Amino acid sequence: MAVKSNKQAPVAARPAVVVLSPLDLALARRVAAAVGGAVEGLATRVAGADATFDNTGEHLRRCFAGGRPIVAVMAAGALIRLLARAIVDKHAEPPVIAVSADGASVVPLLGGHHGANDLARRIAEALGGHAAVTTAGDIRFGVALDAPPPGWRLANPQDARPAMAALNAGARARLDGEAGWLAASRLPFDAAGEVVLRTTDRVAGGGQCQLVYQPVTLVLGLGCERGADAAEAIALAEQVLAEGAWSPLSLACVASIDLKADEAAVHAVADHFGVPARFFTAAELEAQAPRLANPSAVVFAETGCHGVAEGAALAASGGELVVDKRKSRRVTAALARSNWPITDPPGRSRGQLFIVGIGPGGAAWRSPEATAMIAAATDIVGYSLYLDLVADIAGGKHRHDYGLGHEEERVRHAMELGGQGRSVALVCSGDAGIYAMATLAFELTDRGDLSPAARRIAIAVAPGISALQAAAARAGAPLGHDFCAISLSDLLTPWPDIERRVRAAARGDFVIAFYNPVSKRRRSQLAWARDELLRQRPADTPVVLAANLGRDGEQVRIVRLADLRVDDVDMLTVVLVGSSQSRLVTTGDGRQWVYTPRGYAAKSAPRVAHSGDVDARDDI
Repeated sequence: MAVKSNKQAPVAARPAVVVLSPLDLALARRVAAAVGGAVEGLATRVAGADATFDNTGEHLRRCFAGGRPIVAVMAAGALIRLLARAIVDKHAEPPVIAVSADGASVVPLLGGHHGANDLARRIAEALGGHAAVTTAGDIRFGVALDAPPPGWRLANPQDARPAMAALNAGARARLDGEAGWLAASRLPFDAAGEVVLRTTDRVAGGGQCQLVYQPVTLVLGLGCERGADAAEAIALAEQVLAEGAWSPLSLACVASIDLKADEAAVHAVADHFGVPARFFTAAELEAQAPRLANPSAVVFAETGCHGVAEGAALAASGGELVVDKRKSRRVTAALARSNWPITDPPGRSRGQLFIVGIGPGGAAWRSPEATAMIAAATDIVGYSLYLDLVADIAGGKHRHDYGLGHEEERVRHAMELGGQGRSVALVCSGDAGIYAMATLAFELTDRGDLSPAARRIAIAVAPGISALQAAAARAGAPLGHDFCAISLSDLLTPWPDIERRVRAAARGDFVIAFYNPVSKRRRSQLAWARDELLRQRPADTPVVLAANLGRDGEQVRIVRLADLRVDDVDMLTVVLVGSSQSRLVTTGDGRQWVYTPRGYAAKSAPRVAHSGDVDARDDI
């Protein structure tokens, strides 16, 4: 087993620097260095990129749908045409930038106020080119009033357009409060200005001539008993903010002790306010003990620190308490305020494990959910072949490769990475829950055989097209009636148990999908299963042999059960054995298909209805 990681640190929404020609690769590298992006090249033309793709339009639209900034070294018109059908909501679009092949022109096409203008300026500065920014406010005043910088939020965005229109028409601006980014702009400030730009972290109303900017300066510290009610926690949090008319828009995060990283009530409060949750060790919270308003020996005895709510608020804000500990029946909360906007709250996130089934491997058979999970991950873990199959969406992430085998070590490593606060995609072929890693992740959790932090991670499973589904689709409809799946590998299941299951399936006349049919060491099990099935069903029962489904070298064959040979099968082959009712049919083009009738022909014949009859539907 070998484990390796990419050199560059991952970022949740790392820009995709798209390049189509080897002549532009060096320029793409310079762009990527300027914006922290990953160079992603067209596989048939560009060698040496961080990741590759086969279809330019599909890749661009996949990045766009996933919210990834796109910087493409290509003509602006071509980029617009390739993305056209994906452009539906200007408020949700990521930055899209075209860079000319000589680096002279950097054109933000979409998402100007979502970061594209700033990215374009950074790229132009790095290349010595020109950022062709066309947004009116940016050009005239050097600021976008509807897109404040990180650490600030606009309380009334609906009023930004009329305010900017007034300024463009000659109105003056008045700054009520402090904001360096506004003061440094080219806005026409005047003490009697008609357009008021107010900054405050308290609740405040705005209007068409008054924009309210809220600095992200507040941290809500939260402590609670295990299993506390989410509604109770939210109600207390609202009460704490209301005490000083503190604005929820100025809330940077909800903070607590790491023992509560998996506490539903804490995450419910964070979700309620739309902010992240951050967690600290007892030692980190105890460092705040001299500044606590309400230190508690009881809390220290239980957690190792003298205060969770107050300590977490102080640790995450770096500031001072503005509302000391308030308590409801099972929850405590406190509020602290920083002296400056918080752009990246300290503390550790709750780790996330995505267990992702990628289907047979090709991008066309990969679900949007699986793609989104891999795109959201900071790290990807899996068998090297599977990680190679998702290279088109995994550029720039930490990659942890494993060889065949070492399944428990692979899953444990992924979960422990999650325990460090990372977002990890554990990549599986087929479906993640069918002879794959999801089962092992839950088994390790059930055993308690993990570090405390790894046991507190969030887990999500994305389904994938299983090998049996892919094989059936390529062969026709062999799974049209009752079927089962049996692994012939005796590495984890005693062979007598496998024999018993094969005999039972044979007697029940199930269509059978055999996984792990052979290996270099195991050559007799498939032959035994064939002979056992021949005792129960006809020699001409159709058998589907499907290998490398959805990938280069795909091969699907149909043979008779009596003619099934072990040497025609390898570990990458799934074997579907029909029931006694499975049939072959030849279509007009001469192609043979396998199907297993369900009995629709008998159903369509006239019969007398009986009370209690239920119509069979396709999905029942």
